Amino acid sequence: MKSHQTAQTMKPATAAKKLGVYLEATPAEFQEGVVSRSELSALQADPPEWLRDLRRDGPHPRPVVAAKLGVSISGLARGGVTEPLTTEQIEALKAESPEWLVRERAVQAEVRKEAVRIKEKKAERAQQARGPQR
Repeated sequence: MKSHQTAQTMKPATAAKKLGVYLEATPAEFQEGVVSRSELSALQADPPEWLRDLRRDGPHPRPVVAAKLGVSISGLARGGVTEPLTTEQIEALKAESPEWLVRERAVQAEVRKEAVRIKEKKAERAQQARGPQR
């Protein structure tokens, strides 16, 4: 018996998401084709110039913009940021530090603190469930 293995492929949107880049800013041949897992691995391991430029300068997709600003994607929307931003625009926003950004960063810090508290509480319960150690 022979086993024929076909390469798994993904849509350009999925590949762009995995690469952390804004699909509409990628080259036409990337947007119009399909990307195999091996091609994606090759792009991640040795990114071509266009990918390095996009990662460095943008425009960046919302998850990347949110991460660079230290807020949630919802926080971006509440702040009125719905379009992709370049690195330069992100840096300008950080420097300007509008009220919504300060507020959303504070909200995000509280969310992180709560997540740590919950994790510690779960670990404490798990330790108690195991009983005393000898």
